[in-house]
Amino acid sequence: MFSIGRSRCQSSSEVGGFRAKMATLSVGEPQEMEVDRRGESEESGDDETKRKSLNGEVDSLQAPSTVPEESPVDMDTITLDPDEEDVDLVHCRIGKIEGLEVLLKAKTISLRQNLIKRIENLDSLVSLKELDLYDNQIRKLENLQALTELEQLDVSFNLLRKIEGLDCLTKVKKLFLLHNKITSISNLDQLMSLQMLELGSNRIRVIENLDSLSSLESLFLGTNKITQLQNLDGLHSLTVLSIQSNRITKLEGLQNLVNLRELYLSHNGIEVMEGLENNKKLTTLDIAANRIKKIENISHLTDLKEFWMNDNQIDNWGDLDELKNAKGLETVYLERNPLQKDPQYRRKIMLALPNVRQIDATFIRF
Repeated sequence: MFSIGRSRCQSSSEVGGFRAKMATLSVGEPQEMEVDRRGESEESGDDETKRKSLNGEVDSLQAPSTVPEESPVDMDTITLDPDEEDVDLVHCRIGKIEGLEVLLKAKTISLRQNLIKRIENLDSLVSLKELDLYDNQIRKLENLQALTELEQLDVSFNLLRKIEGLDCLTKVKKLFLLHNKITSISNLDQLMSLQMLELGSNRIRVIENLDSLSSLESLFLGTNKITQLQNLDGLHSLTVLSIQSNRITKLEGLQNLVNLRELYLSHNGIEVMEGLENNKKLTTLDIAANRIKKIENISHLTDLKEFWMNDNQIDNWGDLDELKNAKGLETVYLERNPLQKDPQYRRKIMLALPNVRQIDATFIRF
């Protein structure tokens, strides 16, 4: 049963009167993007999930909010407004997508945190720009061929095992597939407009099949099983690369990423700082929680503003000379290195890098 009025859930608990707030990462302005090093991306997921996902703290066996014991409701119990452009159906216990053909004016539809098992009955939504299916029980990407105007798709926290069924979505700019069971990167060749790809917290072992994504600006692959930085040469537009919490042991394969501004590689097994000769535009370098014994080969990174090197094996104060050319350096993390045992730890950093305004989590007081 449909009635005029703002689209919303009508359940006994009146749950879900909000649309999950999206963060402000602007694809059109990559130079102003801020990526929380503790979260896989600024856009996919709720705030708590964003803070935890990148460092592998999200329980891989537990979705963020779906309660399996809940009984699904029928869509005819939901009030839909045919004139609504921004449709919010968050946490309504919807079990099946149906009855949405009245939403001919809809530009965005959020079906987050429901009990949906299958993507279906979307053929009438030809004007849809954003579709949010975060945190459901979907096992397959399918029945999306009519959504040719779609620019953003989020199917994070579901049960997907492969990337498929996206060939017709040639206008998609942002694709979120965080925290599924995807084992390989594939079937993205037709997404020529794609600017952001989020594949964190899956089961991917190899970086591959990305050569056609020439417009890609942000790539998130944290918390997978990747062992090597490879097959990135075609991503000339890439400005943000995050591959935290994987199994990488060598810094390599980045020579063609000349526009890279933010690089996140914490929680891997890297032993030597190298391979960044061509990445002269880097403003953020996060290489925390690796096995590095020496800060080296980065004196040419004069645009650095943030340098994360905590939880490594740095023991020589002379290594900080590598950062002296970065006159705009504002933040340095060196805690939990042997250097921190020095009673003059903070003072020595301040003397070596007088422009720094934050050491570890503490701002410098003047």
